[in-house]
Amino acid sequence: MKFTEEHEWLDVEGDIVTVGITEHAATQLGDIVFVELPEEGTTVTKDEEIVVIESVKAASDIMAPIDGEIVEINDALTTNAALVNEDPLSAGWFFKIKASDLSQMDTYMDAAAYQKLIS
Repeated sequence: MKFTEEHEWLDVEGDIVTVGITEHAATQLGDIVFVELPEEGTTVTKDEEIVVIESVKAASDIMAPIDGEIVEINDALTTNAALVNEDPLSAGWFFKIKASDLSQMDTYMDAAAYQKLIS
């Protein structure tokens, strides 16, 4: 698993990358009440805004961590956005992206480096 400075986690299986936010980010946002997800089949570019999260504290944008195509979204979030708070590293994932260039992942942090960032 890799992590971004924007508190996203990235789980790679082949050329498919599952994306969510970390427990730290979910805690900082507070109770999440709404998640707007991209449509499957959408082609995205790294650093493009693709998810909007609204919590009781604020609204936040999630950026695409890599170039690729959205191949799956977590439909469960449309009816239960609280999954992001309840289980951010598993059931609260946002989308899966088929990577155009996995080397874009090379600059992201491993778990130890991410823990150092948030401590």
